[in-house]
Amino acid sequence: MRCRSLARLLCWCSCTACLLSPLLRAEVLPADSSSLDADALERRLEQREQRLRELADEISREQQALAADRGALAQWRARSSAELARATGRGAADQPSPTPVGEAPKPPEAPASTAQIFDEPTALTPRGHLVLEPAVQYVHSTNNQVALVGYTVLPAITIGLIDIQRIESNLSSFMLTGRYGITPRLELELKVPYVIENTSTETRPLATASVTNSFFNSSGSNIGDAELALRSQLNHFTGDNVVWIGSLRFKSRTGTSVYELPVDPKTDLQTSLATGSGFYAAQPSITVLMPSDPAVFFGGAAYTHSFGREVGFGFGRVDPGGILDLTMGMGLSLNERASFSVGYQHSIVEQTTQSGSYEPGLVLTRTGTLQLGTLRFGVSYRLTDRWTLNTTLGVGVTRDSPDLEATIRLPYRF
Repeated sequence: MRCRSLARLLCWCSCTACLLSPLLRAEVLPADSSSLDADALERRLEQREQRLRELADEISREQQALAADRGALAQWRARSSAELARATGRGAADQPSPTPVGEAPKPPEAPASTAQIFDEPTALTPRGHLVLEPAVQYVHSTNNQVALVGYTVLPAITIGLIDIQRIESNLSSFMLTGRYGITPRLELELKVPYVIENTSTETRPLATASVTNSFFNSSGSNIGDAELALRSQLNHFTGDNVVWIGSLRFKSRTGTSVYELPVDPKTDLQTSLATGSGFYAAQPSITVLMPSDPAVFFGGAAYTHSFGREVGFGFGRVDPGGILDLTMGMGLSLNERASFSVGYQHSIVEQTTQSGSYEPGLVLTRTGTLQLGTLRFGVSYRLTDRWTLNTTLGVGVTRDSPDLEATIRLPYRF
């Protein structure tokens, strides 16, 4: 392209020299010369004027050609810059103009997001953006334990009293979560669940010689405990450093409390199931992200404290045990749309205590500390620029853990 422009410029210079040379070589005639014929002078002037007009036309054409070559050269340079940006990963589909050559790309404010397998996500919502996430979760659990009237500390886990039993529980939760990015490093979250649970209980009395097992089915459905959380990224992300995310979650007791439900006088089992814990709770947590391209390692710790209260109905005051959650995992980006995560969560549920005035037949049995371990696998796939599909499968690895957890999330970004 440059060679073509230089060739045109040289051609223009040559033409100019050729046209001007006769004029420069022409003799300057004196104004009072009587030896020249008037007609000859007029013809000579007309010839020179015609040459000047031809020269002006040629100069105009060459200037237009030069401007066209300069425009074509600028377009070629712009295309080359855009191709270079895309090849080095600096160009994005949603950027209308190419990155100028020599300008460093803006570093990301957080590590790349991975498939979510725990309650706490590994990426915050960008400032000014709203994410609505409908989700459905299915939990299946089969446990042999001393239980009857208790409170739900985790899905499909009940603690209480009376006789040895086998509990087969199927719990479905339909959740709608909204997240809003207040700043680039601060987001607000609100989660509202709707819980449907069915339980089949097999019992055998402890104090009798009976060898006949009894079966009792119960179910319940209602809104669960709504949750409000504030999450913040505590430090800047420079591309390869460890990132810390702190969170504070508050859980209400909008769901049905287990202590409010009626008990069948024949079986001493509740005729319907609770959809909430019956206690307010607060959960501070910390999450750490360590990028190691193309993977992101993450882990965290959380502690849930439930505020005890007088529950009434003859139970007196109940103080739920605290829950310590420890998580660790790894996320791997497969391509620009898909990612895979694997992780492990271990929850330690402390003993519940009962105090105050309570009826003798409504004493909560001491069950000790529960150890709940779950191995989780997750896959995330970006369907469009706004929709993302996230699936998670959890398998219980300890006796008290739910046997199976399956979760589907479908976040939509506005």
